[in-house]
Amino acid sequence: MKIAVGNDHAGTEYKLAIVGYLRSLGVEVVNYGTDGIESVDYADFIHPVASDVDKGKVDLGIIICGSGNGAAMTANKYENIRAALCWTTEIVKLAREHNNANILSLPARYISLPQALDMVKTFLDTSFEGGRHEDRIKKIPHCI
Repeated sequence: MKIAVGNDHAGTEYKLAIVGYLRSLGVEVVNYGTDGIESVDYADFIHPVASDVDKGKVDLGIIICGSGNGAAMTANKYENIRAALCWTTEIVKLAREHNNANILSLPARYISLPQALDMVKTFLDTSFEGGRHEDRIKKIPHCI
C-alpha cells in the first residue's frame, strides 16, 4: 500500500506520528507536508496529495490542518476525490463504508494525537460496502 500525506504547520506533529505509524505497518509513504511549524498555506501541501490519489499514483491520502476544513475543501476540488473531514473513529468508519472516502482529513486542533492514530487505523482497516452506496457515489461529481 502507498499513501500520500500532506499537512500545514498546524498538523506537523500529527503528520510525523502518522508517518511513523504507517511505516511501522510497512506502508510506503509519500510526504508532501511541511516538517516545520512556521505558518504555511495548506493548499500548497494538499494539492499534491489529492492529485496523486486522483491519478492513482497512491492508494489513499491523509491530510491534516488546524480544522481539517481547508484541507478537505482543497482536496475535494479533484473529481475522483472523496475527502472526509473526520473527528471520531465512527465517522471515519462510515466515510469508508458508505462514501468510499479515499482521503482522510484530520483537524489537528480539535483531536488528540492518540485519537488521530486511532482514526488512521480505522481508515486503513475499513472497506467500502458497495451496493446502494455505489450508485450514490456515482452522483457526487455531477452537477444537477
